Amino acid sequence: MTVRKSWADSPASGGRLDSVTMSVQPDSLPDPASDPVPASLRGSVVAVPDGPGVRDLPLPGTWVRTPRIFPDDRGTFLEWFRGDEMTDILGYPFVIPQANLSTSREGVVRGIHYADVPPGQAKFVTCVAGRILDVIVDLRRGSPTFGRHIVVELSDVNRRGLFLPVGVGHGFVVPAGAGPATVCYLVSEGYNPGAEHGVCPTDPGLGIDWSVAGLDPESLVLSDKDRAAPGLHEVEATLPLYSECRGWEQEMRHGWELANAEAEDWEGE
Repeated sequence: MTVRKSWADSPASGGRLDSVTMSVQPDSLPDPASDPVPASLRGSVVAVPDGPGVRDLPLPGTWVRTPRIFPDDRGTFLEWFRGDEMTDILGYPFVIPQANLSTSREGVVRGIHYADVPPGQAKFVTCVAGRILDVIVDLRRGSPTFGRHIVVELSDVNRRGLFLPVGVGHGFVVPAGAGPATVCYLVSEGYNPGAEHGVCPTDPGLGIDWSVAGLDPESLVLSDKDRAAPGLHEVEATLPLYSECRGWEQEMRHGWELANAEAEDWEGE
């Protein structure tokens, strides 16, 4: 049996969830009239409780996984990714046709990137060396948290993995004193240049305070492409619809349920 914990009753309160898996239910969407993101967390670094477990984040469909780490005199061992756990959480397999790896020096900002939906590109992101502040932006039009962002620290110490559903924008910064960082992305769709887009990470419309990384904004290192990307309001009319993003996820879940039912029928013959 899976259990889901909301941000309000676990991470924000500093609670601890030991080996808890949360089942995302796309049919039980937040009330658009409410604001699930606490004012104290908008743009600040989320304080994820210690201890292994999977915890929902304030933006619908996003969550963070803290693995159980086994240290000994040789080093450490951990289960970085488990397909069966991912299927249990999402309700369908997280197929990985492509895995990406980036290395970035101090002050580098990557993002804010997103893909057309469908099919979109869901991501499971980890920092395998160094430390980053990962920025998640809700770019799904009609979402109760549209335009909001949160920041989650990923590092080679906490070993956390961050899940971003389709339609959510992604970026990160390597903070001051962190040194170079290596980030791994497991993605649900291969790279498709025609479907990949970006929003300028320094766009005032996003309201991201990059000084949270302890860096002078003038010293941030961006690619020419990211720096020249349009602002949020320039692309708002073309952004994915929240209903389409969640509907796509529901289709994936329904397809998986049908496949399992057919397999059971076949085994019974």
